[in-house]
Amino acid sequence: MEPALDAAALIRAYLDAFNRGDRAAMLDLLTEDVAHDVNQGGREVGRDAFAAFMARMDRCYRECLVDIVVMAEPAGARAAAEFIVEGTYLATDEGLPEAKGQTYRLPAGAFYAIRDGRIARVTMFYNLPDWIAQVSAGS
Repeated sequence: MEPALDAAALIRAYLDAFNRGDRAAMLDLLTEDVAHDVNQGGREVGRDAFAAFMARMDRCYRECLVDIVVMAEPAGARAAAEFIVEGTYLATDEGLPEAKGQTYRLPAGAFYAIRDGRIARVTMFYNLPDWIAQVSAGS
């Protein structure tokens, strides 16, 4: 298989694991020193930090990714995915509006660096003011 196809398959497997709620499978696809660039936030490093982030996300949100499109550069070292996040805000996240079970639908994207067949960097992007407006309107 060509590197770009391997990279695209890796990202699809990662996103499929996300949608299944299979955090162990997601973590298995990451390097030990994975860099996670949190949307409009800082960088967290390491699989353990990523697992803690996902635990917080699972407590506060129930999300499913739909309309997923994965792209990979020819050498397979970088990839990107664009998708729609369909979610429910379950529990109030620190510094954000109060959670009352509001639903949201939000375009998002992620950029990935790949090393030795695993994801070495995850950079997320979505429009936080749009999300805040959606959950505030649902209050």
